[in-house]
Amino acid sequence: MSSFISYIILGLSLAAPIGPVNAAQLDKGIKQGFTHSWFIGLGSLSADIVYMLAVYFGVVNFLELPFMKSFLWSFGCFVLIYTGIEGLVGAKQVANNQSKRSKPSSLSKTFFTGFFLSISNPLTILFWLGIYGSVLAETASEYDINHLALYSFAIILGLIIWDFTMAIVASGFRKILTNTILVWISVISALSLVGFGIYFGYKACQLLFNI
Repeated sequence: MSSFISYIILGLSLAAPIGPVNAAQLDKGIKQGFTHSWFIGLGSLSADIVYMLAVYFGVVNFLELPFMKSFLWSFGCFVLIYTGIEGLVGAKQVANNQSKRSKPSSLSKTFFTGFFLSISNPLTILFWLGIYGSVLAETASEYDINHLALYSFAIILGLIIWDFTMAIVASGFRKILTNTILVWISVISALSLVGFGIYFGYKACQLLFNI
C-alpha cells in the first residue's frame, strides 16, 4: 500500500511544476469555470498516457530523432503562442458580470487544447523517458506486469488528483478575487504561455539552424 501511495505522490510531483498546462488551466478556470479548466487537465492527461505507452513500447526512441524534436518544438511554439494570444484577447471577458458572461468555448476544443499543449512539449518526452522509464525498468526487474499496471495507474491517479485540484483552485479564484485582479491573473497566465512559446521557438531554431 505504501508503494502505491508513493507512486501517487510521484504523479502529483510530475504534474505540479509550473508549465504551459497549469497556466492554461488557471486561465480557463478564471474565465470559464471548473469544467473547462478540468478538461484542459484531462486533455493533458491523455497526452501523458500516450507518452507513457510510447515509453513502454519503445516508440519514444523515434521521438528523440532531431527531425521529430525540431517538429515538436516548432508545433509547440505555434500552439503556445496561439493559445496565449487568444487568452490575452479574451482577458477582459473575466471582468464581465455573471449575467453577461460570454459564451464559453466547447469542451471538445478545450480538451484538445490541453492535449496539444502537452503532446507538443518535448520536455514532456524527456520527463516521461527519465521518470517513467526508470520506474518501468525498476518495476519490471522486481515485479510482474500486474504490479507494473498497478503502479502506472497510481501515477495516472496522481495526475488526475492534481488536475482536479488545479481546476478547483482556478475556478475558485473568480469567486473570491476582484475583477481587476482576475484580469491581471488572466493576462499573466496568457503571457506565460506566449513566453513558453517563444522559448520553444528558440529551441526549434537551435535544432534547425545549429545555433
